[in-house]
Amino acid sequence: MASKVGKILVVDDNLGIRRALEILLPMHFAEVKTIPSPSTLVSSLEQFRPDVVLLDMNFNTSINTGNEGLYWAGEIKKMVPEVEVVLFTAYADIALAVEGMKRGAFDFIVKPWDNEKLIATLTAARDKARKATGRDSSAKGLRMTDGGPSCHPERFSCHPERFSCHSERSEGSMFWGSSPAMKSIRKTLDKIAPTDATVLITGENGTGKDVLAREIHMHSLRCGKPMVAVDAGAITETLFESELFGHVKGAFTDAHTDHVGKFEQADGGTLFLDEIGNIPLHLQAKLLRVIQNRSVVRVGGSEANPINIRLICATNMDLEQLVREGRFREDLYYRINTVHINLPPLRERKEDIVPLAQLFLERFTEKYHRHLTGLDNSAKVALESAWWSGNIRELLNVIEKAVILSDGSELTAKDLDLDLSTALRSGRDDTHSVTAGTHHVIPSEVEESLVRDAMLRTDGNISAAAKMLGVSRPTLYAKLKKYGL
Repeated sequence: MASKVGKILVVDDNLGIRRALEILLPMHFAEVKTIPSPSTLVSSLEQFRPDVVLLDMNFNTSINTGNEGLYWAGEIKKMVPEVEVVLFTAYADIALAVEGMKRGAFDFIVKPWDNEKLIATLTAARDKARKATGRDSSAKGLRMTDGGPSCHPERFSCHPERFSCHSERSEGSMFWGSSPAMKSIRKTLDKIAPTDATVLITGENGTGKDVLAREIHMHSLRCGKPMVAVDAGAITETLFESELFGHVKGAFTDAHTDHVGKFEQADGGTLFLDEIGNIPLHLQAKLLRVIQNRSVVRVGGSEANPINIRLICATNMDLEQLVREGRFREDLYYRINTVHINLPPLRERKEDIVPLAQLFLERFTEKYHRHLTGLDNSAKVALESAWWSGNIRELLNVIEKAVILSDGSELTAKDLDLDLSTALRSGRDDTHSVTAGTHHVIPSEVEESLVRDAMLRTDGNISAAAKMLGVSRPTLYAKLKKYGL
């Protein structure tokens, strides 16, 4: 086996991430050093003499623009041009990545990361650094210019939106966007992730409850340990105890060997119970007992096996209502509800729809080797006007289909093929309820764009356009007259 080569310096303020990398990276590189902030970066460069710096982009909880990481990326390249910098961030923004490349960064890795992608990127950066200098990682020290900087976090005072999203290489991570609701959830995550608090995530189907659960795990001190996900609603009653708690050999027919249940599989890490509202009442008591005792007895066994897990649950159901109806145990509800996070539907975070669509567009453009440059104005209007009953999952499917079928250089409203009737009706009568006590009203310029698009898509056929928009012919005539179409 070839000897490990290369020295990696990790600069990241998240203790859990540093611990995880201290386990992963030494399996692939000769030496790995981690530091929690750039305050000791200059001395670490001088003393450790790395080939590659894996650099976080945010070190101050009140500063999340990525500017601090960009600043230090530039300073590293000024001080030691031969060292390669890989930016490491949970706030994925393509423009930010491009800016990092302009300042000399080798590549951009998004948290939560894909291990293979991370190792491949660091290896390529290491090879480039060693080739450029003609030295191995143990050779003489790096050339440092005079006047190395000291850290001044106060210089970075902007507070724009925070992002956390995977690229195609690591799908399924959180996109935070800029909506107030998601910013609030992000602040909550920052507070609770390092703890072992039990979390209940609620929200409609497709809002990303499982993705948020993974985000909590990846920002916790357990991130180097397994996260075991269980779709509780998909487990049959007869297999429920065996799947979650395990069984011993001979416990029942076909139990030919001992089986470790999900609770024990997640020991040391996180157990994610999705669709917990679907668990039958008589099984909820058994689940509660395990959660309270922090130990499991396998089916057919007598020994209590202790478990050390962090529990995250999710449901699209109203558990409080189920408690009132006697369909969900009140004691279990309070046991899993230490921290409650409700993910808003996509239609209530409209400012995030287009950026999220653009992210999916980039993902599928790469995946299907298409040459699309973006979304035209008609597509953006249509995206913001659609109802999105399937939320982010529906948006992803719409963009994927449009990328595959599109013939142009940009996606248009016609490519998206959305049903905009709900949006137009709500704009017409101002009575379509989004949530209790909330009305969804689209601006006149959006309504005009919807009408114009429907007429274009039906080649001016009034009856067909009215049917597409879900309005009567007289209503459509009035809209055409109103907007001079």
